[in-house]
Amino acid sequence: MNRLRLLWRRHIVERHRIPAPLWYSAISQLRVVEPLDAAERQRLHDLASRFLRAKTMVGAHDLEVTDEMRVSIAAQACLLILNLGLDYYTGWYEVIVYARGFLVDAEEYDDAGVVHRHAQELDGEAWESGPVILSWQDARPGARPHGEGSNVVLHEFAHKLDMLNGAANGMPPLHENMSRPEWTEALSSAYRDLNERLDQNRPIDIDPYAAESPAEFFAVLTELFFEAPRRLFDAYPRVYHALMEFYRQDPMRRSGR
Repeated sequence: MNRLRLLWRRHIVERHRIPAPLWYSAISQLRVVEPLDAAERQRLHDLASRFLRAKTMVGAHDLEVTDEMRVSIAAQACLLILNLGLDYYTGWYEVIVYARGFLVDAEEYDDAGVVHRHAQELDGEAWESGPVILSWQDARPGARPHGEGSNVVLHEFAHKLDMLNGAANGMPPLHENMSRPEWTEALSSAYRDLNERLDQNRPIDIDPYAAESPAEFFAVLTELFFEAPRRLFDAYPRVYHALMEFYRQDPMRRSGR
């Protein structure tokens, strides 16, 4: 069965491979891909080709999603699973792209327990067993809407990995050789430290949105892991090593950043 699956994957890649000129044009704008070596870029090309075969990517409100937009999103999404495989994006089928930030209904509770409903503008969203939704204005190459090291595509697809074993909570399905207590302690202690620093107005070179919840902490730190690995390592080395074990990648070794 494994041999048949391998042959089928090769067939899909050969038949639906992203054309080389389009591929190189799209990834040339993605700084996060630059440190990959030739073999890694080849695997990423194959994965992105299969991803676009498996997923539908559509524009909202008549936005035309160009081939270069599709490839840019696919390449970044597949960077997360470069050494994990496309099965990590199983159970959902669609990416929806808005031209810019989109509005969703939100609820907040005040100190008296009264709920307040309002419209909130988002630059991305991931639904459990549903689509990934992106604002192209914020997801386009080089956008970095939340400062240096931010990446909306990586953020939302990290949520998808987190949701593989249920609602996003900062605990994706760990590999057999990984220790759940060590993961929990590394991320929980860093999460507490981040919240304490913010409460005390102490400096921290991490997007404050990471303190919103353990799920957002995992997603924001995934952005840093790939976009600014040295910053993450300097702030929380144990988290860096935990993510290195999960993603089976070492971006700091690749890039020196």
